[in-house]
Amino acid sequence: QVQLVESGGGLVQAGGSLRLSCAASGRTFRSYAMGWFRQAPGKVREFVAAISWSGSSTYYADSVKGRFTISRDNAKNTVYLRMNSLKPEDTAVYYCAAGSVAGTDGYEYNFWGQGTQVTVSS
Repeated sequence: QVQLVESGGGLVQAGGSLRLSCAASGRTFRSYAMGWFRQAPGKVREFVAAISWSGSSTYYADSVKGRFTISRDNAKNTVYLRMNSLKPEDTAVYYCAAGSVAGTDGYEYNFWGQGTQVTVSS
């Protein structure tokens, strides 16, 4: 069992940056691939980024490629999402998730955090 707690969300102007963190409980964190997803009001949840258990492989949605960076620190049981050049369309609740593979489909993840709100003003 893995418990995930996101932090770092907030209100930022367009063009600004934020770093989200996701702290995981349990000694098995390093065995899980991790992903970030987001859901905007009235829209379906969408994939943002994923990272393999070792951190050697990363994957991004086309909409964030070149602006967002996913990373992890297995010693701290934490995964990060660095978000630069934020746009109003990045506004959403951001969720981290843990699973056996670094997939792009939410059904590939077994454990989810409660989410953190990111709001980008124009």
